[in-house]
Amino acid sequence: MSINVLQVIPRLGFGGAETGCYDLAHYLSEKDCKSYIITSGGELLKFIKKKKVKVIKLPVHSKNPFLILFNSLAILFIVLILNIHIVHARSRAPAWSCLFSCFITRRKFVTTFHGTYNFSNFIKKYYNSVMVRSQLVIAGSNFIFDHIKENYQQFLNKKNKLMVIFRGINLDYFNKQNISENKKNKLITELKIDINKTIILLPGRVTKWKGQENFIEALNILIEDYNRTDFEAIILGSDQGRNVYLKRLKGLVERYRLVKKIKFIKHINEMPLAYSISNIVVSSSIEPEAFGRVAVEAQSMEKPIIASDIGGSTETVLNNKSGFLYKSNDPRELAKFLNKIIELDKETLYSMGNEGRKNVVKKFDVDKMCQTTFTEYQKLLK
Repeated sequence: MSINVLQVIPRLGFGGAETGCYDLAHYLSEKDCKSYIITSGGELLKFIKKKKVKVIKLPVHSKNPFLILFNSLAILFIVLILNIHIVHARSRAPAWSCLFSCFITRRKFVTTFHGTYNFSNFIKKYYNSVMVRSQLVIAGSNFIFDHIKENYQQFLNKKNKLMVIFRGINLDYFNKQNISENKKNKLITELKIDINKTIILLPGRVTKWKGQENFIEALNILIEDYNRTDFEAIILGSDQGRNVYLKRLKGLVERYRLVKKIKFIKHINEMPLAYSISNIVVSSSIEPEAFGRVAVEAQSMEKPIIASDIGGSTETVLNNKSGFLYKSNDPRELAKFLNKIIELDKETLYSMGNEGRKNVVKKFDVDKMCQTTFTEYQKLLK
């Protein structure tokens, strides 16, 4: 059966929700489904295969009530004109527009709950609740599943289905065997990295909850308490306009005299290359990751991962096997594990990398994620 699917997402950047949307859209097109995405823009747009996936631009990034209403009407007409069977929303503001459109047109509504979202008062909680008002609610991890059960039970309809579909990554793309040595050497030259030192990589948006401050503190402790100077670190990610926080981080680097030790890089086109030039990957979030994509990508690339012990990372990292989980918001413990990995012999590092790759192949393959989602779509339409 051919299904017409419309996914709606605020922006198509390089985040986990966005790449999940991108991967599923192309998978559906291979299954002879008509695949559409509504978004306001983003860096991933240029990679979309236009013949397979149709993109419609609407201001679905906005929380402005008037624009949400405008989007509701626009999506309603799009659903009718394109004969959409399933509308899949991946964020709260567009989800309200999709809920309205699906209610009027009687189409199936699906949501993916990508984060814990702030719910400090009932109004915010009610606003978030749109993510559990669909016929199929997908949680990206067991952590998110439990979070929904615990905090949104009153909004869950017993007729609707809540289930976990782990996010997946492209195992061929994140595979060290497929790395071009020329590209790798070019990147090392461009970034002026000393490959004789241990390269520590911290990928992720430059925002407070990703814990870059803790990471810098840990590197200072690594020098002060463990007398380690044989490393270089890369903080890789865009500040997305958060200039004040970035300035604070750079101020901290100057205060600890780590300017020669830490590089701030906004973007690298091919993430597998970034992982390939590193020896250790860190995920230092101080708030729970819904899934923990960095940890999964690092393991797929056979790199040891150190991640904070909260949220999705507790499900994606094999503690003491493919990496280490450290106490969140504790730079001293992070420094301890950084030192521990630096001291490991090649054989142990190889074993860690191997365990990580096996873990990802078994649980977090993008094809498995797409196949499961497609099967659930089919069940909805029966």
